[in-house]
Amino acid sequence: MLVLVTGGAGFIGSTVVDRLLRELPGASVRVLDDLSTGRRANLAGADAELIVGSVTDRGTVASAMAGVDAVLHLAAIGSVPLSIDDPVRCHAVNVTGTVEVLQAAREAGAQVVFASSSAVYGTNPATPISEDEWTAPLSPYAASKLAAEAYVLAYGRSYGLPTLAFRFFNVYGPRQAADHPYAAVIPKFTDAGLRGRPLPIHGDGQQTRDFVHVDTVARILCRAVAERTGHPAPVNLAGGASISMLALVDQLSAVLPEPPRVRHEPPRAGDVRHSLADVRRLRELFPGVTQVPLADGLARTADWFRSQCVGAPR
Repeated sequence: MLVLVTGGAGFIGSTVVDRLLRELPGASVRVLDDLSTGRRANLAGADAELIVGSVTDRGTVASAMAGVDAVLHLAAIGSVPLSIDDPVRCHAVNVTGTVEVLQAAREAGAQVVFASSSAVYGTNPATPISEDEWTAPLSPYAASKLAAEAYVLAYGRSYGLPTLAFRFFNVYGPRQAADHPYAAVIPKFTDAGLRGRPLPIHGDGQQTRDFVHVDTVARILCRAVAERTGHPAPVNLAGGASISMLALVDQLSAVLPEPPRVRHEPPRAGDVRHSLADVRRLRELFPGVTQVPLADGLARTADWFRSQCVGAPR
């Protein structure tokens, strides 16, 4: 089996590459990544072919798809603020790039497993929220993910392509970048806390998120390929529990060298207030799936950041 991972040099993608090589005996892995946010270092030691290029380039995608049995399509512009700053680029990568991947996969007869986002729910207040609830994107990023997942499912219905569209909630863990303006909350908090800096909270800190550890995500994606799992509707990929930003700070206190300070900043445009997934469909498709507990996941994440942070307190 040959598996293509788009965005495979990123934090989620490289973790998936490692698990595929470890848990699918005889499988070969190819990575397509433009290295805009992914890093070669994330693939160090992995016996995977790396093609440097964009999913928006038809020729590059066709070459990367040659001989592929399954593609895990993770490549995307994955930031709400960045999508607001540059919505045209976000659409090109997240929507047009997905169609290029789908068309190449159709020609290769490859399964497509796609990473959509919980951001598609937007202003829907339902908690926990199921995949059958209405969607109301608040940002160009969310709109692009909803459009892309619709294309994925439409290709499945129109061409019989085996497809699976996951709605990722807040994925966190080792290798997640903290050193850019659009960094996610857990790496940003962890890095700041280890360096003795205040943790930046946008708004009052009562907003909630449903976090899922990257190892859980990688395990499920690996199973989806191994079992060639498909579904005609989206599937939430989440932890199934929510926590506020202020409660997250309290949890992080246990893995940081000293109690963190907090700095409140203005709320960000396009941010969702509350997020909690209904994960019944996930459990039906992947019975026996286990979650990494948040406390353990935060400890693993802090350990990795310590290993990367020269001079950080231990």
